[in-house]
Amino acid sequence: MADVREAEEPVDESELAIEGALRPMSLAEFVGQQKVRGQMQLLLDAARIQQRPADHILLSGPPGLGKTTLAMIVAYESGRPLRLSSGPAIQHAGDLAALLSSLTPGEVLFIDEVHRMARSAEEMLYLAMEDFRIDIMVGKGAGATSIPLDLSPFTLVGATTRSGLLPNPLRDRFGFTAHLEYYEPEELERVIERSAVMLGVSVPPAARAEIARRSRGTPRIANRLLRRVRDYLVVHGRTGADIAAVDAALDLYDVDRIGLDRLDRAVLDALVRRFRGGPVGLSTLAVAVGEEPDTIESVVEPYLVRIGFMGRTPRGRIAMPEAYAHLGVPAADSVLGFDDL
Repeated sequence: MADVREAEEPVDESELAIEGALRPMSLAEFVGQQKVRGQMQLLLDAARIQQRPADHILLSGPPGLGKTTLAMIVAYESGRPLRLSSGPAIQHAGDLAALLSSLTPGEVLFIDEVHRMARSAEEMLYLAMEDFRIDIMVGKGAGATSIPLDLSPFTLVGATTRSGLLPNPLRDRFGFTAHLEYYEPEELERVIERSAVMLGVSVPPAARAEIARRSRGTPRIANRLLRRVRDYLVVHGRTGADIAAVDAALDLYDVDRIGLDRLDRAVLDALVRRFRGGPVGLSTLAVAVGEEPDTIESVVEPYLVRIGFMGRTPRGRIAMPEAYAHLGVPAADSVLGFDDL
């Protein structure tokens, strides 16, 4: 069964092309994150007036809220080229040195999952961000020498879903740090409205509201659900969506009325029925549903905690009363009662 969710899964080129086409190209087109947009606009305007590269930018927050899009906007509004990389791809200082030395003056370097860079690369990045210089070690042992290499001035845009894992020296070298928040339903409706026009689909307000309600506060998920609704309309020879079409399309993909999908419900079901509401350890819960602990912790758990269905305690995960109500299961005494929280 397919899950419409944030996960590390293969995406075909047509899907990537559509996702790219739906991305806004400027801060004026970007929906939501009003405070961050205002701060970034000031940062970019000041850099343009002073004819210098913009300060380094750190974007943190859950997946799918627009960090990569904002990095692209920084490059577009600065009139500079954009270089894309990721923390897992930079596992040696030499990888970073090769990347930095190839940058052109003023280029914007985007490093996704910057918290997953190798420690040796992080330490090299400190000097590069501050002085636009790196030291290359030549030789080994007592005969090793350090050769300084000057870099072209650049703007680093780092993105992270776990800012707490960034070392303080690296975090302090960013001139501007922004935390992206989950979207309100009204903001998601505006995202869906814009995307529907670009996809050539008629989605009236009631249908937009229904898609937004199931989108977990995340624009990327909203756009993916919209594309599934569009597919349903194409297959059934329709040009416009209504509530019935949205329900039929998203029910097919196991996305329920509040955005929970198959894996979310499997986790809740195991927690409520198999473990009597908990507490239960993350690894045990992952084994019970046949998933990796990292997937449960980074993909499923944040949303369940945010909507009040799951609680985290020193003794493990527990099901909250709202989870019992959603599953239609009478609340039972758990190993750790709600009054003990």
